[in-house]
Amino acid sequence: MKRLFVFSGIIVLSIVLNSCKSLQNANMYSVNDDKTLGQQVSKEIDNNQQTYPLLPEAGNERVYNFIREVRDNILNSGRVQLRDQFTWDIKIIKDDKTLNAFCTPGGHIYVYTGLIKFLDTEDELAGVLGHEIAHADKRHSTRQMTKMMPLSVIASVIGQKYNQEQIAQVTAGIVGLSFSRDSETEADEWSVNYLCKTKYNSAGAAGFFKKMQGKSGSTPVFLSTHPSSADRIQKIEAKAVKNGCSRANSTDSRYASIKSLL
Repeated sequence: MKRLFVFSGIIVLSIVLNSCKSLQNANMYSVNDDKTLGQQVSKEIDNNQQTYPLLPEAGNERVYNFIREVRDNILNSGRVQLRDQFTWDIKIIKDDKTLNAFCTPGGHIYVYTGLIKFLDTEDELAGVLGHEIAHADKRHSTRQMTKMMPLSVIASVIGQKYNQEQIAQVTAGIVGLSFSRDSETEADEWSVNYLCKTKYNSAGAAGFFKKMQGKSGSTPVFLSTHPSSADRIQKIEAKAVKNGCSRANSTDSRYASIKSLL
């Protein structure tokens, strides 16, 4: 009887733990909701040039073509689940002081010139882009907003019954969103998974974190959460080895020439 009681307790505990995990990954919004929300946020960003000064494409065609090529190599890896459902457009924000990149729901990617200039290699850029694409592909924003955001606010935005203040509130929340430890780890892992099927060093994101370790000053928004850079480097490199991915570095001369144009 005692063994039966213990066995039953283990089953109950297992059910509870699985339920907690399901709740952790719960998302009350559909993929179409992500797309609609992303369109509204992207529109708010594009119309707010004072806060988000976009680098014009005219005169910067080489830079845009290069960064889109990196994006396309990741999207064509065959590992991006929502490759054909999301937009995956990419824009550059002209701000040399900000080391940041983010991806809205629905796949609108934004990269700051400060980040592009800070990185040393195409592999590192691919690693960061893979990380941000993973946040959208795994729908981390709406998963997190399911847990954190007032439902009335986000529901009104998705339903397009909103005012400008509400849209600005949601946009600021997404741009400055600090993801959970689990979401950051998942994005790091999927960056490796994506790059494993490309020409890039699959642990490209680790190179970025290594460089960040030697930098003093403010921490980029997307590095403000756990785990630490040292822990992330170790896990990213271990994931690359476990997956049997290539870790050969690409040439850096082309990337240097692109940076010189900014």
